[in-house]
Amino acid sequence: MANFNTHLNVAFMASGVASLTVYKAGLIDDSGFLMCVMLGTVGGLLPDLDSDNSTPIKLGFNLISFVFAFALVMHWRSELSLLSLMVLWLAGYAFMRYVVFYIFTNLTVHRGVIHSVPYMMILGLGLTCLSYYVLQASLSASWFYGLFLFTGAMVHLLLDELYSVNLSNMKMKRSSGTAMKFYQQKDKWWYLLLYVLIALLIYFAPPVTEFWQQLRNPEPWAQLKVGILPAILEDYLR
Repeated sequence: MANFNTHLNVAFMASGVASLTVYKAGLIDDSGFLMCVMLGTVGGLLPDLDSDNSTPIKLGFNLISFVFAFALVMHWRSELSLLSLMVLWLAGYAFMRYVVFYIFTNLTVHRGVIHSVPYMMILGLGLTCLSYYVLQASLSASWFYGLFLFTGAMVHLLLDELYSVNLSNMKMKRSSGTAMKFYQQKDKWWYLLLYVLIALLIYFAPPVTEFWQQLRNPEPWAQLKVGILPAILEDYLR
């Protein structure tokens, strides 16, 4: 499969190009552009959350552990002494970083249910719902956020599938088909749960009709034809 740097760089480039396209078309604003690039890049790392020794899971749990520890301190800051807060901070960090991390890595199997298309669909739809209903983002921004996260994850899965082909003799490696998958018989009950969750998220998702009409509107895309090349190149081509 592709390594961490490959996933990171390709996801960043893909999300950057796509974000610039919709930004130039006027479909997202400045902050939306930055969010889409970031979410597409993060999405390119998400499928490896089930790998015990992957860089994304280590970085992710380190960040979550710090946030959890600081949240505990902020919650109890007016009730505990300075020494007690220090102990609480260390205990909270150690609990998340070692106890929860240990449980998570023992419950997950690399290239298992997490490393699949329906799981990434849940994350994308979940982010769309969270952005729209909780963070009060606009309808179009919420859908773009979810789509970029999902698309970044698809780039990751596609890279893993491409790396499963031995190009020297055009043979498939043993890992072929284990990356971009929709179902596995051995995890059939887990996949049943995933598809039930997808159905629920689609039902409660923000209205997609208005967003789809916005994408189909030719006016924003017509803006891409204006200034697509530097002026010096346009003058030369004339």
